[in-house]
Amino acid sequence: MIRTACIALLSTLLFGLVSTANAVPIVFEAALSGPNESPANASPGIGFAEVDFDTVANTMRVQVTFSGLVAPTAMAHIHCCTAVPLIGTAGVATTVPNFTGFPLGVTSGTYDHTFDMTLLSSYNPAFVTANGGTAASAEAALLAGMVAQDSYLNIHTSAFPSGEIRGFLVPVPEPASLIIFGTALAGVALIRRRRKTA
Repeated sequence: MIRTACIALLSTLLFGLVSTANAVPIVFEAALSGPNESPANASPGIGFAEVDFDTVANTMRVQVTFSGLVAPTAMAHIHCCTAVPLIGTAGVATTVPNFTGFPLGVTSGTYDHTFDMTLLSSYNPAFVTANGGTAASAEAALLAGMVAQDSYLNIHTSAFPSGEIRGFLVPVPEPASLIIFGTALAGVALIRRRRKTA
């Protein structure tokens, strides 16, 4: 009876993990710097980006803060997908020539914009063509690249046309999912312990 109760609890917790994971955006973060560029540069500029990808609403919120650039901003976007995670270069995946409304001509600033990923205008047309030809296929390719850590956010300036600061986007575990997952693992351990003592 205890075993049945533990299995029922474990099933409930695992179902909760799946439900929670589908109910919240997938969060990615990146630390932006000159040494993260390819090739690396000595820019004193720094930045931070958070990208929240909501697979239910089909939106992508991009939030960026940056400062200390040696030259004014010329453009910014997400590149995808590199051949190897966390290194290399790739073509622009999002809007060209620039994120919608990104502050240009400045050396520091903030940015916050939510993109509708069902619109072709949220992507570089070349990225759409290379990834199935539709907004849905481009969205799937971009999200897969972000999960695989094959995408990066880049801020280009007049002094560094190929990019002054960049950072690879890495997934951030969602705390509630981690708690549920940890509880589920504890349930598995309890079941195993009871089997050994029985």
